[in-house]
Amino acid sequence: MGNDNGFNISLQSCLFLSISCGKMTAIEEKINPLQVNNLQTIRIDIMTTIHIGSRKSKLAMWQTDTVAAMLEKSGMETQISSMETKGDKILDVSIAKIGSKGVFTEELEDQLSNGTTDIAVHSAKDMQSILPSGFELIAFTDREKSNDVLVSRNTNLDLTDTNKPIRVGTSSVRRIALLKHFYPHVETVEMRGNLQTRIQKMDAGDCDALMLAYAGVKRMEYDDMIVKTFSEDEFIPPVGQGCIAIESATTISDDKREKSEPASTILIQNPVCLPNVPICERWRAAVLYLPLAWQY
Repeated sequence: MGNDNGFNISLQSCLFLSISCGKMTAIEEKINPLQVNNLQTIRIDIMTTIHIGSRKSKLAMWQTDTVAAMLEKSGMETQISSMETKGDKILDVSIAKIGSKGVFTEELEDQLSNGTTDIAVHSAKDMQSILPSGFELIAFTDREKSNDVLVSRNTNLDLTDTNKPIRVGTSSVRRIALLKHFYPHVETVEMRGNLQTRIQKMDAGDCDALMLAYAGVKRMEYDDMIVKTFSEDEFIPPVGQGCIAIESATTISDDKREKSEPASTILIQNPVCLPNVPICERWRAAVLYLPLAWQY
């Protein structure tokens, strides 16, 4: 860092300079930093700031704020840059029809590659099975319960009741397939948008219930609307559901990489699939059932 007075300090030194009422410490006298003009205190903090990329939705920001809090607890400063991705803007078709899982990550990866941000925070289930060249996952948070749940204002709603028409809102190919298999009488309704938008659509009469990930429902404090929790043995969750993933460009500095990793655990806890396989191998193995697992 430099200024017109020839004041130059290495970023790695993390010096804290204080100038109080015109008096200088020994270290300040040596570098002769700034002239004091009736200022009580000037404090110059030279420390690492982690720039974090995030989607703008309330759930995405909750997850990003959680990661930022972990980093700040470790003594770092953070700065969040939020944006809408292609997946957030295109809401009239299902994710499967838009394209790959990159619809929620591509713009955030552009920020990583051009150095605007150091890390990006994602729902792990939104990540592609094979990352584009130049990117890597450097950390994961502890995993929330990974089940799918049914959310409704009707606390008496029963999916096993074949005598009443039931409409469930979801655009997930995986969830639609599982509902058709276990509850063939249930009608599925295309439902896109963030959690709050979907609930508004349900309240407007577009469907009777929503099929969602438990983690997002809990994090947004809608868990009192859960009328059914689906068994993981039948409704197998997508890889990473309930977990937050931290991505970086491979060009991130070693200093920032080392400081980002301790803020979360490297292994997902309570894994649903392939429980005895290290996390990286678990992600690679997910490719074996890619047509099912990666359609959100």
